[in-house]
Amino acid sequence: MTSPNENQPVSQQGTHHWVISLELPGRAMGTRYGTFTPPAGATRQDVFLAIKNDIARQSPEMAHANVVFFALEPNQL
Repeated sequence: MTSPNENQPVSQQGTHHWVISLELPGRAMGTRYGTFTPPAGATRQDVFLAIKNDIARQSPEMAHANVVFFALEPNQL
């Protein structure tokens, strides 16, 4: 059996995988995910704020959404 990506070029992925769920009570809720490679010396808080700020830039209505869930883990098996 071959792995699903054996014959495909490997795309560059960040060193960490993240998942965030945001809610605007009574209006909207959504979950987003992706990968991120933080700069040297960055903290978990720095990464959280970078991700939340990027979401707010892309979707201004989510700038003041409540964070229901956030996970940040090394992106390796």
